[in-house]
Amino acid sequence: MAVVEISQHVDARGSSCPMPIVKTAQAIKTVASGQLIEVLATDPGSTKDLAAWSKTTGNELVEQSVDGGVYRFVLRRK
Repeated sequence: MAVVEISQHVDARGSSCPMPIVKTAQAIKTVASGQLIEVLATDPGSTKDLAAWSKTTGNELVEQSVDGGVYRFVLRRK
């Protein structure tokens, strides 16, 4: 299994729409092209929101999972 190096962590737990997207957009600007950010959210809508945001912005949604009501996303900056 490859080791994934996360460059930035975004804790959007407890935030509702649109804050997980706002925090993600701010954080991704702080990393270089090709680097990864991890986003943690508790808003179930963040699944659709982050998928749509990544398509719109061209940033790749590399991974997503859910564990105990916490949604985890890994995105690669374009």
